[in-house]
Amino acid sequence: MDEFSSTSAVEGRGVTLAYGRHPVLRDATFSLPVGAVTSLVGPNGSGKSSLLNAIVGLLPVESGTLTVSGRPPTEMRRHVGYVMQSAKVNDQLPVTVREVVSMGRFATRGAFGKMTDEDRRIVDESIERLELGDLTRRHLHELSGGQRQRVFVAQGLAQGGAVLLLDEPVTGLDIVSRQHILDVVAEERAAGRTIVVTTHDLSEAAESDHVLLLAGRVVASGSATEVLTAANLAEAYGGRLLRLADGMVLIDDPHHHAHGHDHAMCEEDDE
Repeated sequence: MDEFSSTSAVEGRGVTLAYGRHPVLRDATFSLPVGAVTSLVGPNGSGKSSLLNAIVGLLPVESGTLTVSGRPPTEMRRHVGYVMQSAKVNDQLPVTVREVVSMGRFATRGAFGKMTDEDRRIVDESIERLELGDLTRRHLHELSGGQRQRVFVAQGLAQGGAVLLLDEPVTGLDIVSRQHILDVVAEERAAGRTIVVTTHDLSEAAESDHVLLLAGRVVASGSATEVLTAANLAEAYGGRLLRLADGMVLIDDPHHHAHGHDHAMCEEDDE
């Protein structure tokens, strides 16, 4: 029986992704469920962000097949919202919060199409959901890092796609912004949308419906309990994993420190 089904939002079969001659993900076969939160985890450089880029059609597949709702990613761009890390976006652009969120409607109406009443309603709703109403006239460079990230998440919501991709959406954020974004993720899941999140925080991943553990390839895929075992983490992270006496495992990854996280931990498998 085929392991893929209509319950899959994103499917990969033998997917290899590369930048020039440098593969970042090899022979990856996986299925991400519809209407669920999937966490992509793995060490820095494991292929997480590259996979998001491929799902949204920004990075071509070198070999194998990748589909979103059964179709090639390039045909599904208007149905996929993509929220990059705010640190990767030029916050000196002379645009206001409302203008940035309104750009989320470009996928539907085009960059030069006239905003409709429905477009404006969706933009207003997205702004309010991230509690940005008092910041709409502010420019990006006037905002804190957490506020900027909430703006980009609002932009992703405004696109209205069935699939929402979030690249480390709460890494290094203040508590308020972090909670606003996590609340929106929960709301989107409850509404039946598919959420795919990259994270270095295994405690966050443990709360997901589905986890895909990468290390330049697929190490494991399934529920958090199935994937986040000491054996799988040791295979993915190698010497950066330490077993503690209380049955926990700690991953000492320099990427965590760079983003303000000291450790990522999960319970060791009983077996």
